Amino acid sequence: MNCKLQFQNKLSARQLVLSFFFGIALLFAQPIEALCQQANSARQSSAPSQSASSANWLLWGGPTHDFITSTTNLPSEWPAAGPKKLWSRTLGDGYSGIAVEGATLYTGFRRGVQDVFTALDAATGKTIWEFAYDNPFTNEYSEGVGPGPYAMPQVVGDRLITASGTGKIHSLDKRTGKAIWSHDLYKEFNGTRLIFGYSCHALPYKDNLIFLVGGRGNSVMSFRQSDGAVVWKNLDFTNAHSAPLLIEVDGQKQVVALMASEVVGFNPDNGALLWQHAHPTGNGLAISTPIYAPGNILFISSAYNTGSRALELHQSGGKTTVKELWYNQKLQSHFGTTIRRGDFIYLSSGHNGPAFMSCVNLRTGQVAWQQRGFAKAQLLGAGDKLVLLDEDGTLGLVEMNSTEFRVLAKAPLLERIAWTAPTLSGTKLYVRDRRSLMALDLAAK
Repeated sequence: MNCKLQFQNKLSARQLVLSFFFGIALLFAQPIEALCQQANSARQSSAPSQSASSANWLLWGGPTHDFITSTTNLPSEWPAAGPKKLWSRTLGDGYSGIAVEGATLYTGFRRGVQDVFTALDAATGKTIWEFAYDNPFTNEYSEGVGPGPYAMPQVVGDRLITASGTGKIHSLDKRTGKAIWSHDLYKEFNGTRLIFGYSCHALPYKDNLIFLVGGRGNSVMSFRQSDGAVVWKNLDFTNAHSAPLLIEVDGQKQVVALMASEVVGFNPDNGALLWQHAHPTGNGLAISTPIYAPGNILFISSAYNTGSRALELHQSGGKTTVKELWYNQKLQSHFGTTIRRGDFIYLSSGHNGPAFMSCVNLRTGQVAWQQRGFAKAQLLGAGDKLVLLDEDGTLGLVEMNSTEFRVLAKAPLLERIAWTAPTLSGTKLYVRDRRSLMALDLAAK
């Protein structure tokens, strides 16, 4: 029996099984580049670019924080066995995504009761350094889901910013792995204790890092990047698993956060609330990352009978108005990534039972098509193609086509609960499950 069927049998006993992730991201999600913070373009506000090579994947969501890459030369077919494998190696349990900077990879995994964050040689997969610390944690669905870590380590300047399943955050020297500063969001700030594991990704902004924490007066917090000092803290919402997103609404910078029962917008300079809109999620399990599109359209989606919404935002004189354009309860992104191309979005819809690859008109909510063929999946955009990795470990290449579902290539590669969002650096693809990490060359003949 494959992993998916095993989980479906268990889900009837426990509806919460797949929900802790993230961001990985959520897997346990979904979008802010720290290296171009002085740029003044409007593009920076909604999906900041990075001054480093476009092959770098420094932050959650990649160069433009939306899981869309600049790679446009992927082939339209692979050999039957799949793309060329460059290397593979065993890796401890966990769902942490893979960051790329130049010739170095960064990720996290589990070793016994320890969280381990590591730097690897991108050419060989060999370990360069490790940072480990004791961090006992039992996931609410421990018989099927491991204790993390769930969030991807992010490269911010000369630091690596990490987060554990128990709300511990660290700022490490990316060259050596030495800890510079740390905080315990649960113990120090009474943050929301997420029983499926903390999986939020920090949002670099100016000289600070914005974290979703939860709790009274601490729901959103900003820490100074250099030494971890608290810059500000604000709001009273219950935290969930989604990653915050920096956007621009009619000239005003805002941070969007999908919390447990609502989506909110706040001022990144002080955390002041700018707007909120109800989005009550089953058991507070909001995981996937929001998508922001031209026309000030914000797309959010959750599983557990919650569904998807598109909101139109406008502001004048510092006051933001929110208009709900459409709502579809049946369209449910669990932890997967959503990819936008033009007026259409592509996502894997479903969390318990069959998953449907779906194409939806973002402005109207009209479903262009839905099709089976893959288990619940994570997506990347590359030119006119989607790179797809489903939870059964099947890798696919799909045409981004709003009129039909066209699979160009498909190959089984991984085995154990492949919930981690893949990373694409040029044509090099990095994928992992709960047992191994693999490097592939999608362009090799």
